[in-house]
Amino acid sequence: MTDVSNTHLSQRSFHYIVRGVIRDGKHVLLCKQRTGDYTFLPGGHVEFGESATVALLRELHEEIGIEGTIGNFLGAIENGWDGEFEISLVFEVENHGLTADTPPQPASEAEAHLEFIWAKADMLAEANILPSVLVGWLDCGGWASTL
Repeated sequence: MTDVSNTHLSQRSFHYIVRGVIRDGKHVLLCKQRTGDYTFLPGGHVEFGESATVALLRELHEEIGIEGTIGNFLGAIENGWDGEFEISLVFEVENHGLTADTPPQPASEAEAHLEFIWAKADMLAEANILPSVLVGWLDCGGWASTL
């Protein structure tokens, strides 16, 4: 049974996130804010009334301009940091011509704060991926938590 006496009532924000795992062989596509020192899977916030898969397709189109095909649901991750809390739903995305030889460019000026990199799946810790539970999780999926 979960102890709810330690519930974080001071949380400031809740984020409902959807992420995509795009692979090219042993490489996984990651996003990075140009001014940041960490990476994350492509995707973003689900808008009110939007399904997770529709949100992921929208985010991938906005970020890198691809018309992806959503594959298997890999699992969910709950993550908390600095008064923030998120639930991320993670899906496989079929790779439509992206290659690890050439990282995609942001699809618009609105996404110019992002850059995209390919990382070997066994090197995600070195890529400083967040949430950190993604290291090793991508191969098994399921439920993960940083709480």
